[in-house]
Amino acid sequence: MKKLIAIILAGIMMLSLAACGGGGTKANTVADNEPLTKDDVIQIATISHASWPYREDWKVWQYIEEECGATLQVNAYPSSDVVTKYSLMLASPDSLPDVMVYSSKPNESYIGQGAFVAFDDMVEYMPSFNAWMESLTEDEYKNNVATRKSYDGKIYYAPVIGREVSQNVRAWLYRKDIFEKHNLAVPTTYDELYEVCKTLKGLYPESYPFAVRSGIKGIDMTGPSWKEYWTTGIYYDYNAEKWSYGATEDIMLDVLTFYKKMVDEKLVMQDFITINTASWQELITTDRGFILPDYQTRIDFFNGIARMGNPGFDLHAMVPPIANSETGVAMVNKYNVDPQGMVMCNSGDAKRMANAAKYLDWFYTDEAMELVSWGKEGETYEVKDGKKVFISDETGAMPNTLYGISTSGVFTRMDPAAIAKMDSADIAETRDMVLEHTMPYANPAGTLSFNEEEQRAKEDITTAMGTYTNEMLTKFILGQEPLSKFAEFQNTLDEMGLSELLKAYESAYARVK
Repeated sequence: MKKLIAIILAGIMMLSLAACGGGGTKANTVADNEPLTKDDVIQIATISHASWPYREDWKVWQYIEEECGATLQVNAYPSSDVVTKYSLMLASPDSLPDVMVYSSKPNESYIGQGAFVAFDDMVEYMPSFNAWMESLTEDEYKNNVATRKSYDGKIYYAPVIGREVSQNVRAWLYRKDIFEKHNLAVPTTYDELYEVCKTLKGLYPESYPFAVRSGIKGIDMTGPSWKEYWTTGIYYDYNAEKWSYGATEDIMLDVLTFYKKMVDEKLVMQDFITINTASWQELITTDRGFILPDYQTRIDFFNGIARMGNPGFDLHAMVPPIANSETGVAMVNKYNVDPQGMVMCNSGDAKRMANAAKYLDWFYTDEAMELVSWGKEGETYEVKDGKKVFISDETGAMPNTLYGISTSGVFTRMDPAAIAKMDSADIAETRDMVLEHTMPYANPAGTLSFNEEEQRAKEDITTAMGTYTNEMLTKFILGQEPLSKFAEFQNTLDEMGLSELLKAYESAYARVK
């Protein structure tokens, strides 16, 4: 009886979805719970990344088609054009595919327009997804599911997990060869950081030893050195369980005092707030920058370039130093939460939407995770000494360019061990240490969904407050405004509507906790 009721409810739900569709295809087909077959065509719009352009002959797509059962019709759009292409599709419901792949959470307005189908409304067709959700730990849920929810509390954007061991990982990096050459100790505190930078400046007068870049964003990455989860802007304090605006906290003055001293003594480049990537890269490769908080993958980037002229060049990860703060920890803020994902489109056709749900559901099976992570033994990987190793070609191509593994639209769950195999030995040497010194949870501010009332409050305040914050922090650090005006700066932020902004975030976050 329960099964019958569930099927009836699913049918009613599908008719409702069709009714709110774009008005293109009519609901003239009937959804069912039968497995996908080759007669079921899944239309997919995905992204072709410039570094690994989509190839129709990638084995991973072949494997997915064989194992999920359906016939796949894939259209890949260059990342430079995908926003325009997707906007045109969404403006013309007749052209909607069954599945769209996004590089980050799509605009909430499309949900309000009824363009996407919620996973919550397709439970009848997604047993594997439901089982996976029930298996998640609290940490996994917070980082990979909670902020995928929309303002209505439902999930439209497929949760992704597994690539966080490598993707978007941040770390403190240092020139190990230079430190060993001069018998320098790796700093464990900001006092030691200051002293070793002074020593390096004496050894290399043209250098700026602390090669932080990206200005305020660079400071945000190192926020936990001062206080767990802290950033200069809005962030969620998981310890206090409340939203806060870091620039209004007294600890901000300590941060400004440190950076001003580093800039004044030329231990940090004067233009670290605005320096372009090319100039910063030159600084590192010409022995003028020695300590840099940045992407972990910069280890491979710089070692690969610099070793062509200097075989001893060795950029290495280090334990983050702790600032002179009672609340500081040897950690960096967490950014390694995968932003990619897929959505099911509301085509207005009940069978197509059910098939899209079945297709995405397949990705949450253990078998799918194994297949999309490794491929097939003897074709994409082999086993050596009891461990899986990817098979490459004469050029040493990586699995993403060679087989399409870990590219857009071919995963939801990934085996972290497979992702780790794509890293170099240099990164692998300190990977575990780096991950251990990454905060447990990411700041949900950037992926939170807001209802209309919250969005209005947020839009009215965020831009002006953010602009003012960045301008004043820059002026404080560069000495264009005296630090004696810090209290005045804090008061101004309060007057700009800080309390209303925090309320908007508190209200939105309450729906996804």
